[in-house]
Amino acid sequence: MKVLKFGGTSVGSEEAIRQVGAILKKKQEKDQLAVVVSAVGGITNRLENIAQLCGAGDPAYSGELEEIRTIHTSLYKVLVGLEAPETIDTILGELQEICRGVYLLKELTPRSHDFILSCGERLSSFIISHFLTSEQLSCALFDSREYILTDSQFGNANVKFKETIHNLNQVSLDQINIFPGFVAATNAGETITLGRGGSDYTASILAKAYNASELEIWTDVDGLMTADPRLVKNARILETVSYEEALELSHFGAKVIYPPSIQPALEESIPIIIKNTFAPEKPGTSIVLNGHGNGEMIRGISSIQDIALLNLSGSVMVGIPKFSYRLFKALSDAEVNVILITQASSEHTICAGIAGSDSPKAKAAVELEFELEIAQQKINPVEIEEDLSILALVGSNMQNQVGVSGDMFHVLGKNGVSIKAIAQGSSERNISAVIPKKNLRKALNVLHESFFLSEMKRINLFIIGVGNVGKAFIAQLASQYEFLKEHHHLNIQVTGIASSTKMKFESEGINLEDWSSTLRTGQAFDKKTFISEMVDMNLRNSLFIDITAAAEIAGLYAEVLQHSISVVTPNKIAATGAYADYLDLKSATRRFRSQFLFETNVCAGLPVLSTLSDLVRSGDQVNCVEAVLSGTLNFLFNEYDGTEKFVDVIKKAKDLGFTEPDPRLDLFGEDVKRKILILIRESGFEAELDEIDLTSFLPASAMDSSSIEDFYGKVEAEEEHFKQMYHQANGKGCKLRVVARYKDQQATVALEEVDDSHPFYNLEGKDNIVLFYTNRYPEQPLVIKGAGAGADVTASGIFADVLRIAQSND
Repeated sequence: MKVLKFGGTSVGSEEAIRQVGAILKKKQEKDQLAVVVSAVGGITNRLENIAQLCGAGDPAYSGELEEIRTIHTSLYKVLVGLEAPETIDTILGELQEICRGVYLLKELTPRSHDFILSCGERLSSFIISHFLTSEQLSCALFDSREYILTDSQFGNANVKFKETIHNLNQVSLDQINIFPGFVAATNAGETITLGRGGSDYTASILAKAYNASELEIWTDVDGLMTADPRLVKNARILETVSYEEALELSHFGAKVIYPPSIQPALEESIPIIIKNTFAPEKPGTSIVLNGHGNGEMIRGISSIQDIALLNLSGSVMVGIPKFSYRLFKALSDAEVNVILITQASSEHTICAGIAGSDSPKAKAAVELEFELEIAQQKINPVEIEEDLSILALVGSNMQNQVGVSGDMFHVLGKNGVSIKAIAQGSSERNISAVIPKKNLRKALNVLHESFFLSEMKRINLFIIGVGNVGKAFIAQLASQYEFLKEHHHLNIQVTGIASSTKMKFESEGINLEDWSSTLRTGQAFDKKTFISEMVDMNLRNSLFIDITAAAEIAGLYAEVLQHSISVVTPNKIAATGAYADYLDLKSATRRFRSQFLFETNVCAGLPVLSTLSDLVRSGDQVNCVEAVLSGTLNFLFNEYDGTEKFVDVIKKAKDLGFTEPDPRLDLFGEDVKRKILILIRESGFEAELDEIDLTSFLPASAMDSSSIEDFYGKVEAEEEHFKQMYHQANGKGCKLRVVARYKDQQATVALEEVDDSHPFYNLEGKDNIVLFYTNRYPEQPLVIKGAGAGADVTASGIFADVLRIAQSND
């Protein structure tokens, strides 16, 4: 014997019912079948609406009843090929009589309510049994009310198993045996229901009674999944789970099965198979005694969306018995279901998670129970926190596994998800956390990516700045996209992008092959709107990338970091502002579990800052820094030999993309000052920009220019000045280098002549070099050398920072 249950979507249309018939025709060739059916899809909700209309005295119920009649008579006719028989009219007539009585009295009792709802399953089971018979299948219809007996708790009846099993075993069964789900009867013969979703329970009762070899739950999904696929796109099917895991998953929002339905099957160790009516060839999920998977620690991540927390606190509660009893009795008397409970060991606070819709009556019930203590200020006023959700990690293999909770909280904290309450039973099969409802989707996705390692990790980039470096970065990202997915399980998407005039957002990611056209269709750029949209999208693993040199964009970093969104930038302004502001940004990264990476602030793509960080974190002390930090200036002095005007060499560097859009930023030395300041600060020393002594190699006239063209003109007029510098150095066998130096708390930037014995002498083209003299490298410095300018190398440094964050566990 096998028991099969078909849900509302499985019997929701002519095509669906014919599919059910095909499944049963194949199954009955090997096994005798007990088949439980739900109401036709959507009918239970319609009946609930009719019941409420009747109770309110609204005559609109009669029109709804006619629609119910039309749906079922039409369905019977297309399936069986005949007009609907008298039995359907009888059921509909009984329904109409009860509804009219409720309407006239304007009183919907639990007994009447159950009768109205029961008609859906009674009608569907009749229609399906006749359809199967018309298909020449050996089929019998049984009224579950004649066999399943319960107490008189209308709406959520408790089954009397001894009598029920006895009754079912007196039945003479056919090859296919149809039972309406959800419905039962009291000892007095009154129609009653087993609770919403109770068709699963009906099926489990039959499985227990007939000692079935399997209980199959047929629905519209392929099985139990690792997470809600509506919220987590990468959710996958679980091939097997244990009974206990299925109970935990179903309690916390996995509505493929109805929680009590598992218990009767569990008692008899009957496997439960979740199958898809519309894809019967797929294996589905098997719920069995020892279904712990292939050693997977976490089997699923489940959730309940609309939760409120009720908090009762007060010093008088400490060490006094019965406070918890009184709280939960008050909630029970008010028919408020408690989903989650936490209490601190100090006993000062008790917190209960309840359905959000129950919060008004829960608050009223508890305030009434503790009215005297609240009035005497022995207990604080009851607090309700709403707009929350519960998520739960479920897995039997979590038992005795160290670090699961820590990993969970780390991942959530890293993504800016605050935890309001936590609970874990001693069985260690479930770790539950209450979080803000707005963060549920993000939290589920980051946990899913963290605990199901074979899945892709989604990274969402929000980019401001699409100049030369921005374009190069996007091109590199596009070229590496498939490689990163295949080899590193990273799905890096540009979710938001902005130029100085336009901005565009796409939650599923912007097509990088045609990003510029997409950007042109965007809205007008506004920096505050860009940040607001990024925050409101609330996507997991979000990174903000500033590829501008704008102070107003750098001024946004503090706000971004406070939303637990990491920042990557080649923009030097934030890291070289007031030292107090620099420290605030560093502090924000620690407080809000975000990162602020600016490797490309110094020497473009060279690993200068990351190397320096490793030195300092490992306990080394930086004593002196000597560096050529401007690839632009190094290119100029490598190219200039007096045969070509210095101004023309500057223009060549600009055309090659080696300078800022305004080359004065490079030649005035301000850029080098900012770079050495960053090295000083990252070495652990306090310093301000105006404390660095800059000696300019430009004549005074060139320092005072109103525009780029004016600057070019003044540099050209001072050509003899540059020739003299070159020939003086060349005559000594030296080369000119703009050197930044920090030693003994003194920082300088100046043009120097270096001979062939110095490491700076052989710098080529636009190369940079940094020498770190430390306690570990006192005489022979640690040297970092390489290309220090250009869009491609700067873009590669940005890319490296993005990957550093994407793959970070910090």
